[in-house]
Amino acid sequence: YGDNKLHIHYNLTSLKDLIRVNTPAIHFLSLSHIENSRDATLFNEIRLSLRLSCVAQDSLDELEMDDYWKEVENINRSGEGSGRGEGGGDGEVQEEEQQKTPEDGEQEEAWLTEAGLARLFDDSLEEDSAVFLSTLTRTQAAAVERRVTSLQQTLRRRNRQHVPDVRDIFRPPEKDGEPSKLNGGSENGQKDVTSAGIGVCFNCINSTALLLVWSNLYFLFFAETETELNVEVSFSEQALSYRENHQRLKATISNSSSDDKLPNFKLLRDKTGQTRIGDLSPLDMKKVHRLVLVEMTALFDTAGVDLKAHKAVKVKTKETGLFGVPLATLLDQDQRRYPGTKVPLILQRLISHIEDEGLDTEGLLRIPGAATRVKSLCQELESSFYDGLFPWQQLKQHDAASLLKLFIRELPHPLLTVEYLSAFIAVNKLPTKKQQLQALNLLVLLLPEASRDTLKALVEFFQRVIDHQTKNKMTLNNVSVVMAPNIFMFKGFRSKVTEQQEFSMATSTANIVRLLIRYQNLLWTIPKFILMQVRNQNMESQRKQNKERAVRKLLKKITTDKQPDKENSQGFIRVQAPQFTKVSMAVQLTEELQAADVLTRFLSQDSSVSVKREELCLYEIGGNIKERCLDGETYMKDLLQLNPTAEWVIKAVQR
Repeated sequence: YGDNKLHIHYNLTSLKDLIRVNTPAIHFLSLSHIENSRDATLFNEIRLSLRLSCVAQDSLDELEMDDYWKEVENINRSGEGSGRGEGGGDGEVQEEEQQKTPEDGEQEEAWLTEAGLARLFDDSLEEDSAVFLSTLTRTQAAAVERRVTSLQQTLRRRNRQHVPDVRDIFRPPEKDGEPSKLNGGSENGQKDVTSAGIGVCFNCINSTALLLVWSNLYFLFFAETETELNVEVSFSEQALSYRENHQRLKATISNSSSDDKLPNFKLLRDKTGQTRIGDLSPLDMKKVHRLVLVEMTALFDTAGVDLKAHKAVKVKTKETGLFGVPLATLLDQDQRRYPGTKVPLILQRLISHIEDEGLDTEGLLRIPGAATRVKSLCQELESSFYDGLFPWQQLKQHDAASLLKLFIRELPHPLLTVEYLSAFIAVNKLPTKKQQLQALNLLVLLLPEASRDTLKALVEFFQRVIDHQTKNKMTLNNVSVVMAPNIFMFKGFRSKVTEQQEFSMATSTANIVRLLIRYQNLLWTIPKFILMQVRNQNMESQRKQNKERAVRKLLKKITTDKQPDKENSQGFIRVQAPQFTKVSMAVQLTEELQAADVLTRFLSQDSSVSVKREELCLYEIGGNIKERCLDGETYMKDLLQLNPTAEWVIKAVQR
């Protein structure tokens, strides 16, 4: 170095070997270090090769990561902002999306507010957090307590008014005539949450939570097979057990594996049925979001990973058009044309066009279209897409793929959101593939509906491309490394990232895309332990309401005090179908009766039903759940035992 300039020798092999031996040197390599301007051309030629040395420890091989850097170069050459503000009509031209690091206390306040726990730092609010807090596991409670404590310290430094003490928040409820323990401690000096194993305090635990305690003990004493995913026990509780029992293995764990080394994860069989996103009512989904936020934070806390949250700053964006328009705005204009639209029409049309032309095209998604032609096509789409005048028959495969990637990049807010983008990247810091998958499951659940649905449409499309890899030469790794910079390096972020950050992000983001594609069938599901906590909250809320006599009388027939139906006690359930000719039928319960069997029986008895079988669903309504569309493999007798006062209704799927 000497004068802080890098003198390049025209021996590429020697230079590559030097960098491989002295890996940190790559972090200092940039055009500013080139002394002779003639060497700039050589620098650009060797930069891709040099970057590979930073990812030698990852399973994604050099040729595959070469595709990543080539994609970054293609993005740069295509010209940022192509299609931005052009042909979009009357909307305002967007400004660059900005990220803001929260000030002291802001992150904790925002987190507690999103979790529905704002009353823990603001006494003026009327919301009651007791029911929610009573259902938390010990690791979840610890995550809340950590944020409250941090916020208290910040507020005291600001000399604000009195803030509730964290020990008051997590103090066990007092029994009549029994003094409370100031610190919620037990005889051995540990908190009640530790002795209970789950819940904020032992007195708060009900029968549902005790089931989770038993499941947690099972996890501690009975080893799971490598591929099984336990969704009955809190992920953060499992991570805590892992940390306590596998501390010595930490240094030998690898975060990466090639296509064939990714574990073939599967969910443990649940007789009460799998719950997918969209199966629950909006009211219960709000509870899911709060619980998932706390659980995700607890999982990262347990693994010792500090999440640096970013705050999105409002910016001016286009109000109409296709490219550079916020997802929510785009969906709003699409829904005015086609009610119920979940994924932007332009994205749907680009995907369908690529598939109609055939997925066997070699280098699909990897080989870019001509930059000038893509820019022209973008402008033409802006002006003629909704009128139906765009000449799709003339659109080439690689140009269509480039337009699809451009659409993702040009979103003014990143698809994975400013708030959670850093959390997605931090997933790679978790010690095992299982924990990484669990974290991604929680993060997918936290995404806004528009982002979540659009991401699902994309990963499904990517998988269909991969299914044709023998012809198009696009494996899981190939697709992942090509799409990673398009998904993660949105405009505002890309202009601020340093070379060193870009290097470290390369394999991390490619690995995240890889996991999203490979495990998409698992990631868009709601873990059973979260659903059990929702049921628990609903029961606790009902019990609280029933303390008042008037409310008890009013709700007597629809709460947990309601006696099970006589038919239930005699081995039958009454299934309602108010939308159809046959409005109800009695179904005999057997050990093997599944929800799909109930639908089959109903359709065999009502020939007038014009709705397709796949558009019908048997719903669990009431009791300890608001509404839930049942998985076809749900065993009815087992579910009835979990929710004995529920009603069973057949109706068209509401998605």
